[in-house]
Amino acid sequence: MKSPFPGMDPYLESHWRDIHHSFLTYARDALQEHLPGDLRARLEERVFVEPDFDEARSIYPDLRVIEHPSGRSDAAGSAGTGMAVAEPIIIYAQPERATEGYIEIVDVGSGNRVVTVIELLSESNKYPGDGQSQYLRKQREYLLGRVSLVEIDLLRSGKRVLAVPARWVPPSHRSTYQVCVVRGWKPDAYELYRVPLRERLPSIGVPLRQQDADVPLDLQVLIDRCYHHGRYDDIDYRDAPDPPLPPDDASWAHELLVHQGLRPTHPNES
Repeated sequence: MKSPFPGMDPYLESHWRDIHHSFLTYARDALQEHLPGDLRARLEERVFVEPDFDEARSIYPDLRVIEHPSGRSDAAGSAGTGMAVAEPIIIYAQPERATEGYIEIVDVGSGNRVVTVIELLSESNKYPGDGQSQYLRKQREYLLGRVSLVEIDLLRSGKRVLAVPARWVPPSHRSTYQVCVVRGWKPDAYELYRVPLRERLPSIGVPLRQQDADVPLDLQVLIDRCYHHGRYDDIDYRDAPDPPLPPDDASWAHELLVHQGLRPTHPNES
C-alpha cells in the first residue's frame, strides 16, 4: 500500500489532521532509537482557538451555535410605544479549542532542558489566527532561547512562516515544500532543504547539542508509513487535489496517475 507519488503525495493534504498526528508519532519513535542516553524525544501539544479563516480550508470545528429560550412570556415585546417588536433568538458562540502536536528533545540529565523542537507545520500555522500567532511567538522564543528548531512544511496552502524569511530564499530553493533547520548555537544561520513535489522527500539532519552528532530523519519513510498505516489506498486520484496543483505540476501528476492506472487518459472518460 504505497502512494503513487515519488515524494510527498499532495492528496494527503486533505487528511492533514491524521497525517500530522501519525507523522510526529513515527518521527518520535525513529529519533528515540538514535539519541544519546541522556536525551529523550517527547510529544507535546499546544492549545489554541482556530478561527474560520476560510470555510473551504478550515480543518477544525470553529464555533458551536446554541439556541436558548429567551424566557419571555410573550411572543412579541413592546418598545413602550405600543409597537410590537419581533423577538430574536440569542445565539452564543462557543469557540472550539484545537490542539496541535510537536516534538521536543529534552536533556533528562539537566532538568529536562529543551534541546531541539521539531515542528510539522499545519494550516493553523500558515493562516492568520490564534494558531499562527502562538506558533510565531514560540518560534521567536526558541531562537532567543538557543533551542535548535526543525520546521517541516509539507503543505502548499497558506503563507510560508519558516524562521528564514521567504525573501531571503534563492529561486533554486523556492520548492513546493521546504524544511528549515536552525541550530541553537548558530541562530543566524538557516539550513534550508529544497523539497520539490516530483522528487523523493529528503533525509534531514536533526541537531541536538553542539557536541552531539546530528540524528538523521528520513521524511520519505515517515510519509510512506503514514500512507500505509492510514490505508489511504482509498484516495480517488481522478479528481484534482485540494488545493489544485500549478499547471505544469498538474500535467506531470496527470501523466503519472494515468501511467499507474489511477486516472483515465482523458478527463471525460469514466
